[in-house]
Amino acid sequence: MRINRYIASAGSLSRRHADELIKQGRVKVNGVTALTAQDVKPEQQVTLDNQVLNPAAKTILLMINKPIGYIVSRKGQGAPTIYSLLEQQYKNLKPIGRLDKDSTGLLLMSNNGELINHLAHPSFNKQKVYSVVLNKELTTEARKQIEKGLLLDDGLSKMKIEDISSKHLTVILTEGRNRQIRRTFKALGYDVVKLERTAFGSYRLGDLKPGESKEVSS
Repeated sequence: MRINRYIASAGSLSRRHADELIKQGRVKVNGVTALTAQDVKPEQQVTLDNQVLNPAAKTILLMINKPIGYIVSRKGQGAPTIYSLLEQQYKNLKPIGRLDKDSTGLLLMSNNGELINHLAHPSFNKQKVYSVVLNKELTTEARKQIEKGLLLDDGLSKMKIEDISSKHLTVILTEGRNRQIRRTFKALGYDVVKLERTAFGSYRLGDLKPGESKEVSS
C-alpha cells in the first residue's frame, strides 16, 4: 500500500497532508525516515512522531442524528458529547464537520482520513441542507442580502434560502464555517430558534431518531 494512503486510513489525515508530514521527516517505516511514494508492506511498522499507526481494517462511515445539547468533541467541558451516544466499536471515529451544541441533525463520522477530507473540504462543494426556524419573519430585503452574500468577520457568507413558512426556512450552503448560519442571520437582526441539518451531500437524515446512528455506504 502507498504510504500516504496507509497514513490516511489510520486517522483523519488526507493523503496530501500525509505527504507533507513525510517530507518533513516525521514519518518512519521500521525506524527509517520514510520517502514519499514509498510502498508499505503489512508486516512493516509505520510511525508518525514516534507513534505507531494502525490502519483501519475497513472504512466506516456512520450517520448520527445529533440531539440538542451535545458537543461534537471528545471533551464536553461539562456537557455530554456525541461519543457518549456511540457503541464501543465507533468510539474511534472522527466527525466530518461540526454542529454546535444548540443544533441538531445529521452528523457524519468516519475512521478514514481520505474520506473525511473528501466530504469536509470546501473545494469538493458538498451541499448541506438545514431546516431553520427564525424568531421573526424574514424580509425580502434580508433574503436578498443573504443570497447575494453577507460579509462576516471571517469572510463572505452566501446561502440559498427556500421558504417553508414565514419563519421556517430551508437553508442550503456548500461551506459550513463555525456557526455560519446563526452568525449570518444575527448580523441582520434575527435569532435562530431551531437549526437542524437534514442532508450532507448525498446523505439524508431520513427517519433516524435523535441519538440514533447507523452505518452507511461510503
